[in-house]
Amino acid sequence: MATFHDVLVVIDPTTEQQKALERAVELAEHSACRLTAFLSVYDFSYEMTTMLSGEERESMRSAVLKDREIWIEQLLAMARSRDIECRVEVVWHNRPFEAIIEAVNQHGYDLLIKGTHEHDELKSIIFTPTDWHILRKCPCPVLLVKEHAWPAQGNILVAINAGSDRSHHKALNQQLIAQGKAMAAMLDAHVHLVNAYPGTPVQIAVEIPEFDPTAYNNAMKHHHQDAAKALAGQFDITAEFVHVHEGMPEDVIPQVAKKLDAEMVIIGTIGRTGLSAAIIGNTAEHVIDRLDCDVLALKPDLTLFKQ
Repeated sequence: MATFHDVLVVIDPTTEQQKALERAVELAEHSACRLTAFLSVYDFSYEMTTMLSGEERESMRSAVLKDREIWIEQLLAMARSRDIECRVEVVWHNRPFEAIIEAVNQHGYDLLIKGTHEHDELKSIIFTPTDWHILRKCPCPVLLVKEHAWPAQGNILVAINAGSDRSHHKALNQQLIAQGKAMAAMLDAHVHLVNAYPGTPVQIAVEIPEFDPTAYNNAMKHHHQDAAKALAGQFDITAEFVHVHEGMPEDVIPQVAKKLDAEMVIIGTIGRTGLSAAIIGNTAEHVIDRLDCDVLALKPDLTLFKQ
């Protein structure tokens, strides 16, 4: 979906500055989308009230929910003063990411906006922060918000894999660039494409004496350059806005984003789960903490992975 109409905004109860809400209001001013300010709350002292009657426990829970609703209504005053349609949803749940995913599934939101927190480097590798759970399991696009502004005539960077012949990669490339073009039209920005390609495999170069690493690297470079430019041409993106570099995507994408001072990076995420996700994560997850701008993560059409 290139444009968004019904947006779920995750409220952060730990801070006064609501980056996600501020960004959602900015988006709504450009696209007239509806906003739902969402908060999952849980008071662990509730677990120690078993001696109370059911009615007393429910009264306690309702009081906590009502207090948070009043607080969020105050946060939305500025948005409503700008004639932005918005509502509040506060739920009682002890696992915020599950509450968020349930809300998306129940109401069919077409975009989720959430502010980011910087993760401890080692913790990000071993454990799964809420952001990672959301990236893997949220069925709709996810916009993770940082501090970078959205200036007019800014730059939106779309990460592609132009060198692949797999159908799901080709379809995802099309989806990502279409979204980038739509966002750029909305925000009066320029669209850039970034494509990383692997360098010469060291093991092959060592084990096969007749292997020519220079020729291999040049062939790989030209293959990705030609494929990326051809893909860009389908969307009327000129060669000067196409960036093809050797290296891992988690290195190349942040480098290009910093050089361009990009306001947003658009990337695909396959939603890996289980042990492989806990250990190696996804490219989008590796990239997030290394960017100083927003990240819009899109899911591919998973039916294409069966082909």
